[in-house]
Amino acid sequence: MITCFLVDDEQSAIDILRAFIDKTPFLTLVGSSSNPLEALGILQNQPVDLLFLDIHMPQLSGLDLMRLMPGRTRVILTTAYSEFAVEGFELNVLDYLLKPIAFERFLKAAQKALNTAIEPAARWQPEEKPDTYIFVKTESKGKMTKVDFDEIMFVEGMKNYVSINTSTERIITLLNIKDLEDRLPGKQFMRVHKSYIVSLDKIRALDGNQILLKGMKAYVPLGETYRTAFFEALQEKVMGSGRK
Repeated sequence: MITCFLVDDEQSAIDILRAFIDKTPFLTLVGSSSNPLEALGILQNQPVDLLFLDIHMPQLSGLDLMRLMPGRTRVILTTAYSEFAVEGFELNVLDYLLKPIAFERFLKAAQKALNTAIEPAARWQPEEKPDTYIFVKTESKGKMTKVDFDEIMFVEGMKNYVSINTSTERIITLLNIKDLEDRLPGKQFMRVHKSYIVSLDKIRALDGNQILLKGMKAYVPLGETYRTAFFEALQEKVMGSGRK
């Protein structure tokens, strides 16, 4: 629901806009004033979503009031004078309604307010960040260890257990290798054998059906079943054909 406030020095104009707001299901009127200075005081303490604002008023013009308004309030100008349209849009008004205002034209302006109320919320929706770690239960009862994905070199399956190997430690946990494979980010890790998952970033060299990882002397086997998918994943990284 969009909260609205009316400012116009003519009560008849306020009455017309109040009737229009009552007919518009997504607008709700929270107040009105025929005195722009009074309205400024109210709005500075209780900001609203949308202000319908006349331009020609005693003591303070609508354009001057706009310059003093809280920044989050959107403004639709309502006036009998078209010559202020350019100046109004330079102040980033949402719309400019010329009196006498037809309900259809009012509704079009109100729809703009609805659209601008919805779009920023969607645009600023926090982006869901991918997981970068997991906690796993270890052999010690009640102990859980945090494992950062970036630190994993490879995973080895051992029946009902898996061994998660980093450059500094080996973590044994009661897990199925398939369950862990599903949990690891697919762009970073790949199953290369029925018993092994490797971090693609940690690969140092390939030699036939063997994979050498950075900082390791032993090779991880590349299973025949996984060979085609593995090389397809690496294809865009491969340079040179090996031909002379």
